[in-house]
Amino acid sequence: MNIKKGDKVIVISGADKGKTGVVQAVYPKLNKVVVEGVNVHKKHKKPTQNVSEGSVLDIYVPIDASKVALIDPKTKKPTRVHMGEVKGKKVRLAKSGESLD
Repeated sequence: MNIKKGDKVIVISGADKGKTGVVQAVYPKLNKVVVEGVNVHKKHKKPTQNVSEGSVLDIYVPIDASKVALIDPKTKKPTRVHMGEVKGKKVRLAKSGESLD
């Protein structure tokens, strides 16, 4: 998986297609990512003895990593990633040649 926490991504398929956001969490074993502002669900909390009022919370649900693409810092468009070497260090590169790390 070439996506890391803090990367800017765009959703390329599904109900949230076209939305952009920053990756908040990555789950490599599940091949899922949590993106800020994407796939937001409502969770209703009942009142308890400690909290006298109920509430409605927004929770970010993970989406499959194949549904998002990294945004190229140079062209601001979705891009694929390949590994390259810059100054003797292995880094992620966009197809335009711009470093993503």
